[in-house]
Amino acid sequence: MTTATHAPSTPAHPTLNRPNLVSVGTVVWLSSELMFFAGLFAMYFTLRATSGELWATESAKLDVPFALINTIILVSSSFTCQFGVFAAERLQPHRTGGVFNLGRWGMVEWFLLTFLLGAIFVAVQAYEYTHLVEVGVSLSSHAYGSAFYITTGFHGLHVTGGLIAFLLIIGRAYIAKKFGHFEATSAIVTSYYWHFVDVVWIALFIIIYFLK
Repeated sequence: MTTATHAPSTPAHPTLNRPNLVSVGTVVWLSSELMFFAGLFAMYFTLRATSGELWATESAKLDVPFALINTIILVSSSFTCQFGVFAAERLQPHRTGGVFNLGRWGMVEWFLLTFLLGAIFVAVQAYEYTHLVEVGVSLSSHAYGSAFYITTGFHGLHVTGGLIAFLLIIGRAYIAKKFGHFEATSAIVTSYYWHFVDVVWIALFIIIYFLK
């Protein structure tokens, strides 16, 4: 009598888990953005090294407590953004409870709050620019003004780009007939960018407002 042989339970060629191409492309793009800001940092330190007395005089005009509050606003938006990602990962685009029941919020509600915090950051930064121009710190006034506005200005443009991305993700959540993995991946990729922008600002804040 012959006994039946059973095929092995494990496949001869196990399937590999391939990385998400969108996520990989985003990481590569953010790496290039990191090099861009590294160039801005190098420019800032070079000008500072050649204009020590100017830096000491002009940096004293900065309102550090005011900028610190604005920094806290932007950093807090990273947390709200991540809560939105958690909702997107469980494929929950909208809230399932009351407005004040944060535990039932969906991706849209968290991303709207993130957008609001980011918009406040940009508005406060614009107000700071107005104040500095009034005390003689402008883009064309001297090397310090050029370095300050170029570094913070390019970062502000990146924040504005992130705000536009949030609006697109929120709009897609309303338009999509079914919130699926494609929409969730778009939300996650947007969060990568937003966290990157926040980390860059923390570095800028320390360098510009504390390393005087």
